[in-house]
Amino acid sequence: MASIRRTLSPAYHDRVYPNGIPFSTSSPSSKLLSNAKYSSPFSSFAVGARRFISGAFFIRPPRKGSNSWRRAFFRCCVFFLLGFLLGMMPFGHDADDIRSHDFSFEIKPPHVNVQFEKDSHGQVWREDSVVDSVNLSVKSSPEVNLSFVSVPKTQLIVVTPTYNRALQAYFLNRLGQALKLVNPPLLWIVVEMNSASMETAEILRKTGVMYRHLVCTKNMTDVKDRGVHQRNVALQHIERHKLDGIVYFADDDNIYSLELFDSLRDISRFGTWPVAMLAQNKNKAVLEGPVCNGSQVIGWHTNEKSKRLRRFHVDMSGFAFNSTILWDPKRWRRPTSKPIRQLDTVKEGFQETTFIEQVVEDESQMEGVPIGCLKVMNWHLHLEVPNFAYPSDWVFQKNLDYVLPIK
Repeated sequence: MASIRRTLSPAYHDRVYPNGIPFSTSSPSSKLLSNAKYSSPFSSFAVGARRFISGAFFIRPPRKGSNSWRRAFFRCCVFFLLGFLLGMMPFGHDADDIRSHDFSFEIKPPHVNVQFEKDSHGQVWREDSVVDSVNLSVKSSPEVNLSFVSVPKTQLIVVTPTYNRALQAYFLNRLGQALKLVNPPLLWIVVEMNSASMETAEILRKTGVMYRHLVCTKNMTDVKDRGVHQRNVALQHIERHKLDGIVYFADDDNIYSLELFDSLRDISRFGTWPVAMLAQNKNKAVLEGPVCNGSQVIGWHTNEKSKRLRRFHVDMSGFAFNSTILWDPKRWRRPTSKPIRQLDTVKEGFQETTFIEQVVEDESQMEGVPIGCLKVMNWHLHLEVPNFAYPSDWVFQKNLDYVLPIK
């Protein structure tokens, strides 16, 4: 069988082709190009896209004289554009859903355990260990109430009239040391006659108790009414400055227990308690004050026939009351706004009952202190030194001490 060979046309390497690249006439691309002029417009678009993709994504070996750097730059731009578009496209979520989400970032710095190590040059700080942050939040259980409410204590307003006498310094120092042991707040109002002496002011400063030093300048015709006018000066001071607290008249010659001052803060309006005192002849002790059923006053202790006509049998140091009664009558529904004062027009021994009648109407507005009124918390001793002139400048002229030699 005879074989027929068709010789291929020689390749002309020096011919310039339309696209600048020689190609074989028998290659598929040559056939596609040869048939391009007879194809439809859609085929022309497909051919162009194929050339673009093949030129952009398929790597061809560089040829001599070709601009390879331009092709590489073009490819970088194309890949960058595609990556940017892919990164902006949301996958699995709409754009509106992304905007609706809230993003919160919390950066917790690691806890550094700082240690120091001694060497030959002294102490050197080292940061050689790092641990995770520890959450120290404490969750309160429903059974434990961690809220603390601080309730301020009621202020005590202690009124003390004083005057120059032999034992004045002793009495003031003793009362001042007792008040120093009382829990604050406490205000000590000391009232002197005619002028404020430097000696009394020095004693008040040394006690360390918050005080106010007042003076009663009323001209006295009767020495027995001295304490009445001094207490009225203190009442006027409390009313003018609207001091809030429990008012208590504490004479400097009485003896008081600390339990008494703690009980005063439990008084709402008016409180009273029994007082033990020495009789005038100093040969027996008597009790004067309320008889209580719990905190309700149901009767009175009395031992002097001359005072049985009194409405309330109370000693001046045996009661205390709320200071707002003096300057806020609407709160306590007082029928009159007349100032409450002690009266100097009544006989001695009746100042207490006439004053209490201005504060309360009857025993129903009183409180027995403490409950049952079974404790004696202060004593009235009547330790007066008659016919003894107090020396000037608080200094005795003669030394009364006598030194006995040891035999």
